[in-house]
Amino acid sequence: MEFYNIMKEACDEVSMDFNEEKYNRFIKYMRLVQEWNQKVNLTAITEDNEFIKKHFIDCIKAFKSDELKNAKTVIDVGTGAGFPGLPIAIMDETKEVTLLDSLNKRINFLNLVVRELGLKNVYTIHSRAEDGARKKELRETFDIATSRAVANMAVLSEFCLPYVRVGGCFVALKGPAIEDELEGSKNALSVLGGKLLDVKEIVVEGTDLNHNLVIVEKIKSCPKTYPRKAGNVTKKPL
Repeated sequence: MEFYNIMKEACDEVSMDFNEEKYNRFIKYMRLVQEWNQKVNLTAITEDNEFIKKHFIDCIKAFKSDELKNAKTVIDVGTGAGFPGLPIAIMDETKEVTLLDSLNKRINFLNLVVRELGLKNVYTIHSRAEDGARKKELRETFDIATSRAVANMAVLSEFCLPYVRVGGCFVALKGPAIEDELEGSKNALSVLGGKLLDVKEIVVEGTDLNHNLVIVEKIKSCPKTYPRKAGNVTKKPL
């Protein structure tokens, strides 16, 4: 029950309900990642205790954002093994969560997880972030775009903000040292129609990790020239 209790404590801290059904889904998800990690590179963190704290609890803490709590549609850009999108979908089945990743092997894995966990609120898309954001059905249609540990804020903003509707938010799960990144992303936010709304400190139970939740509001439409073509975003950040 140790894992259940520490996850329940984390959920209580962000005022989210937690129960045995959710817990069992998380454990099944973890086992699938551990099993598939031998075939597809999904995570360097594989030991149960570290996995639950550094992956699951870290993602659950995204609910410290009221903007995420109140959202109906969420896209997780560069989702990898499904973080934070799948934990968000498990925690709140009223949300429609889209997982986007450029590697088809990971999408195949995520489709398996969705089936095995019986999640009806999750969709997957195989695409580069830059390409997906140019599709009419995806561009500026989501309440929230989120991403975790993909790139620095300037680059990440160009990957994510084009997916967010005006009035929605981009929620980035970031590490402890965020000041320089925020300073370096001011121009990108301005160009892409974003405005820094809040930075929330995140404590991960049972660890000495202190992370940050960066919340950017979409205040105007993103110019059609963004995102730029693949490669340019990372080579020449705005």
